[in-house]
Amino acid sequence: MKSTLSLVATALLCFVGLPTASAAVEPATPSAAELAQERQDVASWKTQRLASLTSETGWPTLVGLFWLKPGDNTFGSATTNTLRLDNRSLAGEAGTFVLEGKKVRFIARPGAGVTHDGQPVTTLELAADTTGDPTSLESGSLTFYLIERVGNLGIRVRDSESPLRTNFRGLQYFPLADDWVVNARFEPYQPHKRIPIVNILGMREDMDAPGALVFTHGGKEYRLDALLEEPEAEELFIMLADETSGDETYGAGRFMYVDLPKDGVVRLNFNRAYNPPCAFNTFATCPLPPPQNRLAVRVEAGELTYDGPHLSE
Repeated sequence: MKSTLSLVATALLCFVGLPTASAAVEPATPSAAELAQERQDVASWKTQRLASLTSETGWPTLVGLFWLKPGDNTFGSATTNTLRLDNRSLAGEAGTFVLEGKKVRFIARPGAGVTHDGQPVTTLELAADTTGDPTSLESGSLTFYLIERVGNLGIRVRDSESPLRTNFRGLQYFPLADDWVVNARFEPYQPHKRIPIVNILGMREDMDAPGALVFTHGGKEYRLDALLEEPEAEELFIMLADETSGDETYGAGRFMYVDLPKDGVVRLNFNRAYNPPCAFNTFATCPLPPPQNRLAVRVEAGELTYDGPHLSE
């Protein structure tokens, strides 16, 4: 049985494009030409990141998150609603979210002005964000849709006219640091590990860790567990904290996406380490770095703490 499981694990690693242990090699230091290309790539990435954050679907547009209870959940701006959002774009009684088992249906209040794809809504079953294509409902500058987190169902609301978006102050970064561009050795887990990840709301989810990324900085070796958000993901997801966390950088840590291993090596460019959504908005549901990804070193590269307005201001 043990040998059979080993063969299956190896096959799975090959299927998702990840090397087996025998393919791992000791990574070389990035060349001058590679570092120059990295600087250009980081500049383009920063431009794209800012455009995404300040778009109509950027994280600063979140204005509400309501967890549903079984049965009827009335929604609107009036104080009589189960789910109340005080917003001028929302009718006093906009409608009702009906939760039955794992299905959610929205029943609009006649004349409330709630639409879907430009058409008035009467009743509509909602697909959650975990499907990749959540059902969006609109009311003025508001968009609201169903999200699922570890089996919990809730309604997330965005406002394209949110002050957090219109007053966004921009992003700040450490100076570009070539010494924080390193080639890491990929050490696969056979089979993959299931790592418990807790989000900022205390919800726990086990995520797929295909292996660890082992790198050297300042003569010391460090390792980070890498995650696959989906079995067919084309990138590895990394959550990390370090000795700048809570000071120059966001206290709950930062995120990075990196390419899948090639010949047992993964390029880590910590200049691309960025703040999670909850650095900008309390209505986000950010996962937190696992304890083993808290590095005992100052990673002086990447995005700094956001110095701008928050919901409490």
